[in-house]
Amino acid sequence: MTFSSLLLPALFGMGTGLALIVAIGAQNAYVLKVGLQGVNRVILPVIAVCAASDAVLIIAGVAGVGALIAAAPQALMVVRIVGAAFLLVYAGFAAKRAIRPSGALQAEGGAVQPSRKTAVVTVLALTWLNPHTYLDTIVFLGSVANQQPGDLRWWWAGGAIAGSFLWFAVLGLGSRLLKPFFAKPSSWRVLDGLIAVVMTALGLRLLLGA
Repeated sequence: MTFSSLLLPALFGMGTGLALIVAIGAQNAYVLKVGLQGVNRVILPVIAVCAASDAVLIIAGVAGVGALIAAAPQALMVVRIVGAAFLLVYAGFAAKRAIRPSGALQAEGGAVQPSRKTAVVTVLALTWLNPHTYLDTIVFLGSVANQQPGDLRWWWAGGAIAGSFLWFAVLGLGSRLLKPFFAKPSSWRVLDGLIAVVMTALGLRLLLGA
């Protein structure tokens, strides 16, 4: 088996994985916000958690856990309700910040930085309390990977995992290039407003089972 025959499924896996994760969602919105603050000790663990979570779930899908997830709708129901509640509460806090920014926001022209622990716990919740995460990674990516013959399924999965690491690194570390725009308090209010809208929409979607 030639290297090119191994590289092709890996590239297809990367493209498919990126097509799923490069979208406006609760997880990406939070990574963007933390990345804009440009604190490596906070954003690097957040990037690692997001990418590692995707890797674990994709590997689980290739290993056949997707069939178990699909056969356990009750478990997904519980995750959906808890995830919806979390998103709606977070949306409420974001809306409050957008309407009535804190003194630190007005004085410093930036958002109050979360601690590393708070950022990691928040992104873990945004990742693992979203049932669409399981459907996208374990069920969908896992099933597509398993359509590859033999060991090529692992090359395909490796490409999808590499795409996840690439995306979160670019989003988290590259977002600091937008810092000049977010030097104004009004820009942070707009971002919090958008985050509130996105998280409210996703929370209602989960709650309604859409």
